[in-house]
Amino acid sequence: QLHLVESGGGLVQSGRSLRLSCATSGFTMDLYSIGWFRQVPGKEREGISCISHDGRETFYAEAVRGRFTITRDDAKSTVYLQMNSLKPEDTAVYYCAANLRGDVQDMCRIPNLRENNHWGRGTQVTVSS
Repeated sequence: QLHLVESGGGLVQSGRSLRLSCATSGFTMDLYSIGWFRQVPGKEREGISCISHDGRETFYAEAVRGRFTITRDDAKSTVYLQMNSLKPEDTAVYYCAANLRGDVQDMCRIPNLRENNHWGRGTQVTVSS
């Protein structure tokens, strides 16, 4: 069974950095595109960054482009999200998801895409002003 576990969240001041990790197990990660999403209570889940199964393509939402970087280490079955210059509006629960050979634009632009069918439980990121 596929498992994804997020870690690395926490409370940080505005302008600081955090690195989130998405540890995967139970599947061959290099067959899957992996995405990072976030959600604030009362709002829809937002796709912020996705990376293709072969690591050649990435997608960033406009709100995080230039500040966040997604990478993958298939040997460690882990995908990372380096978040720099954090802002209070980045406060959310961050989730990772897997999509078998998914297109990164579709995966990130449509969080409820049927093929985004494996999710972690999330990690809280809180950015204070």
